[in-house]
Order: sequence, then structure tokens, then C-alpha cells
Amino acid sequence: MLEELLIFTRGGLILWSLAGGDVLKGSPIDALVRSILLEGRSAGGGAGFSHGQHKLQWAFHNALGLAFVAVYRRVLHLLYVDDLLAAVSGEFSRIYDPRRTSYDEFGERFRELHLEAEARASRPPPAAPAPKKPAPGTPVGFLQGDDDGGEKTGDASGVGDSGDGLSSAEGRFSGVEQNSSAGSGVVLEEEEVKGRPSNWAFNLDVLRNRDRKRNKNIVKFVKPGRKEKDDTPSVKKLDYSDPADGREVSVMEQAAANQGPSKMDKPEAASIRKNGWFSSVFQSIAGSHVLEDSDLQPALKALKDQLMTKNVAEEIAEKLCESVAASLRGKKLGSFTRISSTVQAAMEDALVRILTPRRSIDVLRDVHAAKERGRPYVIVFVGVNGVGKSTNLAKVAYWLLQHDLTVMLAACDAFRSGAVEQLCTHACRLQIPIFEKGYEKDPAVVAKGAIQEATQNKSDVVLVDTAGRMQDNEPLMRALSKLINLNNPDLVLFVGEALVGNDAVDQLTKFDQKLTDLSTAPTDRSIDGILLTKFDTIDDKVGAALSMVYVSGAPVMFVGCGQSYTDLKKLNIKSIVNTLLE
Repeated sequence: MLEELLIFTRGGLILWSLAGGDVLKGSPIDALVRSILLEGRSAGGGAGFSHGQHKLQWAFHNALGLAFVAVYRRVLHLLYVDDLLAAVSGEFSRIYDPRRTSYDEFGERFRELHLEAEARASRPPPAAPAPKKPAPGTPVGFLQGDDDGGEKTGDASGVGDSGDGLSSAEGRFSGVEQNSSAGSGVVLEEEEVKGRPSNWAFNLDVLRNRDRKRNKNIVKFVKPGRKEKDDTPSVKKLDYSDPADGREVSVMEQAAANQGPSKMDKPEAASIRKNGWFSSVFQSIAGSHVLEDSDLQPALKALKDQLMTKNVAEEIAEKLCESVAASLRGKKLGSFTRISSTVQAAMEDALVRILTPRRSIDVLRDVHAAKERGRPYVIVFVGVNGVGKSTNLAKVAYWLLQHDLTVMLAACDAFRSGAVEQLCTHACRLQIPIFEKGYEKDPAVVAKGAIQEATQNKSDVVLVDTAGRMQDNEPLMRALSKLINLNNPDLVLFVGEALVGNDAVDQLTKFDQKLTDLSTAPTDRSIDGILLTKFDTIDDKVGAALSMVYVSGAPVMFVGCGQSYTDLKKLNIKSIVNTLLE
């Protein structure tokens, strides 16, 4: 059964709650609001959101700005929740008043809706009707099912006991025979049915009589330019008045009606013909058009293609478009506003929300806070092979030195040949100490020794370099998890290339999942931030930044854009959004 159903506004005002209490910090609904709804990361609650032992599903009423969230135990697998949310949304919207803040009387109506939804879910699905089988010996195309609603008075196969297509009760057939060669049904008259031999279906006289009757109904085709004998236009043809409302119909409207469907035969054109031009323009000014999926799909498809050309992963682009569609569905189009402009503005807002960090990570402030507590601030750099971890670690070290902080490097890449020497070269050029124990050592122990020495030497920051590893390499991922669990660093930075597209989603998802699954700490540890390398090589293909942030929720903290120590920048969110949408 449901544990909670909450109705609240987009501004966070709780209007009604099944449990009757407020949302507490750390509750499943609080987690949903912080990690999903505030960032617009999901189109709707059909797939649900899992938090601990609970599952949450939700629905929006965009026209009123309301959210409906249902919470239940994940093991229950309630199938009626989507139906219940739709019913509650429709019922609550009828009594909603923006000036009211309490709806205690809605509890009784909710219990009724809850029981109705449970009853509908418990009903077995209707059985499909069994296909009708023709009797043995029935000719192909004879007495098939009638799609046009004709009635047959025979048995289930359409053939009576006598085998001649007659009903055993009335002695005659009143249905429609389908002629497979002609492609249309012909009604059999009583005179044709009576007195026929058993092989009447192949009687040539019957076929000839039927053909004569068809020929009487054939309309003669007249080539353009030729005239019939009676070419005088009738009075009805010259009457351009509409008998429905008594008004005069213009020649253009009459011509459009005579021509049949055309490009102008659209809902807006029909509205103009029905209500007049002024009424249509007034509706456009007033913004009374309610957006539906059919209105949004063309603009969303163009936006999805645009995002994919900018190197955004296809799955992420599709989810973003679904989220935008959910946020606009049911809203009224603004005055003098095109649908494409409305969709683009909504997409821009969604991108800004996603790229904006959930929490503020100020490295310099956190370093000074750790320094006051008498310990060094520890940053661990992780990522796949060849993305530039060591080089960009040196860039971060140079950036910290520019802010008058003391830095120590920890060479924990004990697998790749030359990794220790490479880091020693950076330390020599930057004139900072390095802690290394050579190769084939336990990286977790090396990092622990570096932190202890930094504590003794009063170093402000320890930068830990790790070996590159693929996300599917189980032994190396376990070693990385051990390093993080043993040393509990302040910041775990994932170093990724800006060149990747769909691979970025797979890499970051599996890194984050492995660190969470293999964590032995009381609280799960995951990726805290992202450092994007080779950002100067991608031109306007900046979609990897969006894909990584969408998947992990971690912010892009640094961007590597060159080969010197000074080529390290902060991510400009507004610039990224403009590049994605231009």
C-alpha cells in the first residue's frame, strides 16, 4: 500500500499529504526533490525513482504548477500508481485555488480514488475474441468478417447447416459478401439467394447479373475541357450562403471547400474559416493555445538532432527532450510566441539547471577549512587510460601554488611504466615535494604514507595520482575503491576527455557505480567533481560536459584547454548552453 502521497506547488508549498506531515530532511521525497525535480532531470515518474527501500512515482500539472508524488515500498510493485496519480491530478485540479493553502477535505475523495484505482488494477484484461474460421469447402474471399458493420444471420462461420450460406433459422442470408477481386462488398438480394444449386457461387449467370447492376452505378469519367450535354449551372451551385449560420461564404472559402483537403486544411486554418480572422488573431494575442505533444514533437526532434551534433549522448538528448515535453505539456502558448521559441527557452532553462552544481564546491575555501583543523586537503584523480590525469594534476598543482598554498604530490600509479618518472618531472619543474615508493606497490598504502608525511610537514594539499583503468577492469576498480576507503579523500575528481560522446556516459556511470558498490564506509562514496581535458580540440562539440554532469550529478570543476600549466579554466555554464543551442 501507499506510504505517502504528497501534493505541492512548484514553489515547494505542501497543499495536501496522505500522512499529514511535512517532508523531513533525508526523506525519500526530499531526495527526489533535490536530485531529480529541482534539476529537471526526468520527464515523469513512470519509471520511478528508488531511494533506499522506497520507490517514488510522480506526475505534474503544468497548467497549475502542481506536483503529485507517491511513495511506497519497492518490494510491493504497485501497478496502479500511475492510474491513481492521473486520477488525483484531475480531481484536485477541479478544486484547486491558488489562494488556499489547506485541502483537508480532499482526504475522503482520495480514499475513493484509491479504491477505484486498486479495483481497476485487479481486473483481468479482456480476452481477445477468437478468430472466425470458415467452414470446410467455403470459397476463398466468401463470407469473411465484415469490417463495415454488416450483420450475418448464420452460425459462427457464416454458413448454415445446408452449406449454401443460408441461416438454418430463417432460410436466407442478409449479410455482405466480400468480392476479393473487386475490393468492395455487394449486398445479395433475396431473388439471387432463392432456388440456387449447391454450386451457386460459380454460377456464371449470377455473376453476369451482378456485373450489370454494378455498371448502372458507375460514374462516367469526363476528360478536362469536355462538357456534358447539360452544362447550365444549377441554382444550388451558385448559392454561396451557409445555411448553418446564415452568413455569406466567400468565393475563396467555397473554392477551398470544393478542392478538398489541402495544405491549408489544418486546425488553425479551420479555426479561421469557422470563427473568422479576427477571432483567430485575438486567440493568438491572448495566448489561449494549449500545448500538446503533437505541437511539441517537431521542435523537440530538431533540438534532439542539434544536441547530438554537439556530441551529446543520444540517450541523454532523448531524456532531455522528454523532460522538456513534460514541463510544457498542458501549458498555454504565450502571446505572439512561436512553439519553437517556447521549446528552445524551456530547453535552455533545463540545461542551465543541470549544469549548475547541486552544492557549492569551493576548493580554496575547503582547503583553508582543513588547514584550520590541522590536516591536509586530499584530492584523488581517477579516470580511464590516456585521458591526461598526470598532466592536469600538475595544472591543478600550479593553480593552487598561485593561491599561496603548499602542495605535495603522491605517485600512486604503480602499474604504468614511466608514470612515477613523469610525475617527478612535473614536481621538479613546479619545485614541490613528491612522495613515491616506486612500482608494484599497493597504491592505498602509498597514498596513506603521503598523507601522513604531508601532515608532518604542514602541507596544505595532497594531490594523489592513480593509474588509468578501464571501467570494466574489476581488479583495478577494487584497488581504487580500497585507496578511497582507506584514505577518505576530501575530493574525488574524475578526469575525462571532452572528445568522447556516448562513451562518457558508460565510463562515468560504471566508475560511480563501482565506487558506490565497493565502498566500505558508512556513507556511499562516489565521484565528487569532473575535470574535462583536451577541451581546446573540440571546437563547438561540447556535449560531453552535459552528458557527464547529467549522468553523475557532479559539476565540471576544471577544464583543461592547452599544454602549459596555465591552461586550466573554470567552466562557463552560460557559454556551454549557448554553444549547445546555437
